[in-house]
Amino acid sequence: MRQRAIGVLFAKFAPAALVALCLLPTQLSAFEIALNVAGNDEDLRDRISGSSLIFAAKTEGTTDGQDIIAAAQSDYKRLVSLLYEQGYFGPDIRIRVNGQEAAAISPFANIANVRNVAIEINPGPRFDFGKTQVAPIAPETELPKEFATGERASLSVIQNAAGAAVDGWRAVGHAKADISDQKITANHPEKQLDVDLKVAPGPQLAFGNLIYTGQSKVREKRVRKIADLPTGETFDPEKAKRVATRLRRTGTFRSVDLREAEDIGPNDTQDMTLSLVDDLPRRIGFGAELESRDGLGLSAFWLHRNLLGGAESLRFDASVENIGGQNSGMDWRLGALYTRPATLGADTDLLIGAEIKQEDEELYFLRQAGMQVGFRRYHSERLETRAAFGFRFSEVEDNFGNRNFAIYGIPSGVTWDMRDNFANPTRGYYLLADVVPYLGQKDADSGLYLKADLRGYRGIMEENRVVLAGRVQIGSILGPSIRGTPPDMLFYTGGGDTVRGQPYQSNFVTVNGIDSGGLSFLTLSGEVRVKITDHISTVAFYDAGFVGESSDFSGAGNWHSGAGLGVRYNTGFGPLRVDLATPVSGSTGNGLQLYIGIGHAF
Repeated sequence: MRQRAIGVLFAKFAPAALVALCLLPTQLSAFEIALNVAGNDEDLRDRISGSSLIFAAKTEGTTDGQDIIAAAQSDYKRLVSLLYEQGYFGPDIRIRVNGQEAAAISPFANIANVRNVAIEINPGPRFDFGKTQVAPIAPETELPKEFATGERASLSVIQNAAGAAVDGWRAVGHAKADISDQKITANHPEKQLDVDLKVAPGPQLAFGNLIYTGQSKVREKRVRKIADLPTGETFDPEKAKRVATRLRRTGTFRSVDLREAEDIGPNDTQDMTLSLVDDLPRRIGFGAELESRDGLGLSAFWLHRNLLGGAESLRFDASVENIGGQNSGMDWRLGALYTRPATLGADTDLLIGAEIKQEDEELYFLRQAGMQVGFRRYHSERLETRAAFGFRFSEVEDNFGNRNFAIYGIPSGVTWDMRDNFANPTRGYYLLADVVPYLGQKDADSGLYLKADLRGYRGIMEENRVVLAGRVQIGSILGPSIRGTPPDMLFYTGGGDTVRGQPYQSNFVTVNGIDSGGLSFLTLSGEVRVKITDHISTVAFYDAGFVGESSDFSGAGNWHSGAGLGVRYNTGFGPLRVDLATPVSGSTGNGLQLYIGIGHAF
């Protein structure tokens, strides 16, 4: 009886099950694409397949018929834009889904299964520019050199020409300049594209009022002082950009939205509207670096934004280094820095810092406390200078005996950063220079401390897949003797920041049988960075360092060098770094050195 019942059920449902099984593979299978491009231009074919949403849908494994049809219908506009950009202004595009023209398929059509998509493109002839005109243009406006008779026609070139004409007028105060009319004519027999753009400059405007909408806990008076909108001066987009930059670099705001008011104000003025969103008031950060011989280094900071309601910040830093180091004891540091923006003008910050530290190195043991009060001046987004008054007191035990140093100085410096990307540069240069004239008391001599760090970058090959990076560090102390200089001011080389492959501070000088840091130093570093994937790069590097007895490099000194290989993993905010290095010359080290950290070595 039970067998008969099973037989009846099988006879009843088997046909439907068989049909379902037959349909299932078809419904879930990926559709096929046939692409035919007249002229057999492989580069154009690759660009089309790379831009097409249909090809993207196939790559993603899309099987829903409605999604595929939507992609096909969107491809008409995308592919026309692509062909226009390549200079083809008479294309014929046909996209068929299951044999039916995609543009003719109703959005209400119920097509569950797509078997194939055929894309046929006849790009037609390539066009060059014929007559090209943009008028009127402001004095000293530079139009793209590609926007000229005989050059390859392209939509982006036209857009760039229009943008340059508008920006030229805006740069001389015409904030409402715009393209008022455009006439673009394709001359098919001559294969030329004629372009005539009309510009409406509008009146020359002056900066008006800053219309502040609030939304920040920073006092409005301080917001306006930091922003420093140049009311009454001729409108300039660069000056408006600097207003927003001043607010962003305080670190207080998560969002700074500065916009031009839509309407022209009284007496031909351009008001600016400002909206701010505060960042979180407090932030904590951590860092770590590992060197095989010099041990583990840990660091942390705590930051309070908008401390007193005027966008001030207070930051505490702490670090411990040489944990488990083979050649020295642990170093530690505690520091605090108070920053008040817009103190002596909108582009000058007040800085007050204090620090205590201990350094337990192979050549000396030092405990120190110090303080600085000074100012930092922003000359542009790329250039800043600083000057301060500072003092520090040190207790030292070294090969010269137990000594006490008191230093009163005027530390000054400049930072000039022309890198294209601060975290992962491919071109440009970076300069950091410090000058410190100081008065020495107790066991310290007076002198002049000089140090500079210059870095350069050059990307080669397509998309900067290979980057050549170089670094020069140089320093000198003029005036004092080695004995009369605190040991943490003297120069040493070796370690991750100077000569990789050599132990930390392993290169020094020996004067009258006493080992000590030198009065001058020079390091040369070079890297070849090769991009393997979007996230992974390999690095080959060579470092060399010199430490001299005299401040003018004329006396005796010692050289050593190291080289190695490394891997970088790009995280987006800076690469994770792993370097393996070995000594090349000198008698200061042996064996492999491992370095792990965040960010490039330089």
